[in-house]
Amino acid sequence: MTALGLTGGVLQAVLVTAGAPVLTGVMRQVRAKLEGRSGQGIGQPWRDLRKQLRKEAIAPDGTSELFRLAPLVLLATTFTAAVAVPFVTTASAARPVADLFAVVALLAMGTATLALAALDTGTAFGGMGASREMTILALVEPTLLVSVFALSVRAGSTNLAAIVAATVHDPVRVISPASLLAAVALGVVTIAETGRIPVDNPATHLELTMVHEAMILEYAGPDLALIELASSMRLVVFLGLLSSLFLPWGIATALTPLAVAGGIGAFAAKVTVLGAALAAGEVFMAKIRLFRVPELLAGSFLLAILAVASSYFLAGPNP
Repeated sequence: MTALGLTGGVLQAVLVTAGAPVLTGVMRQVRAKLEGRSGQGIGQPWRDLRKQLRKEAIAPDGTSELFRLAPLVLLATTFTAAVAVPFVTTASAARPVADLFAVVALLAMGTATLALAALDTGTAFGGMGASREMTILALVEPTLLVSVFALSVRAGSTNLAAIVAATVHDPVRVISPASLLAAVALGVVTIAETGRIPVDNPATHLELTMVHEAMILEYAGPDLALIELASSMRLVVFLGLLSSLFLPWGIATALTPLAVAGGIGAFAAKVTVLGAALAAGEVFMAKIRLFRVPELLAGSFLLAILAVASSYFLAGPNP
């Protein structure tokens, strides 16, 4: 662990945790303005979390400790990924955890644990939501692995810090066919993993259409607050991953106050712009039918495969 990586890890922990609800508020405000509404303000998600944290923690009868631990596991895995992935600096605070396969495993662990907790309630909605979530997860995780692996071919490593550093030193590779294909595939993955339109609608409570909301219907109080915070943090992590891998400009490469400040500002600006663009796009799109979701994810997986093929056959691996 280097001083640059440690500084970046501490700053990222604060930025992702404190800024995730703010990003959610910005996205809601963007949607409200485009739909002709005034909106509740960008600070409303933080006010909602504060209200939930003040309530009493309750759990349905018959549930096990898994139901109670699932929010903590989801938050812990997301927090670890937020610290390990290089967002502010090119160095990682936990280089072994910053490996592609480790980060994907961490994010999948949180999702799988929440799905098991939904099954633990024994309700119809919990089982339905868990089944849908695991179906999406099984289709999304291979795409995530393959799309980032396409970038690792040129970098010669699956470590995300190494991939980001290689892109910073050779920015031309950002416009290569492999990078463009992988960026589109990772964008679809971000939409699916974070439950956004057209895969899922985070604002709906219709029983026949909801996915993520169906798994957390039995949660309330502090447990629900942890889940909502972790969900917002996952969105920041995926948008940050997209920006660091494909738009690494501004990321700090040296431990100087100016470079670190620039890295913080660049990370916040890029994630905010991507989040606002995602929210704006949702206004003009409708949620697709559940049975059409595999077609969308299969298309993103095909793009990821083409990205890997382009890395090998067009550019070739590093000698």
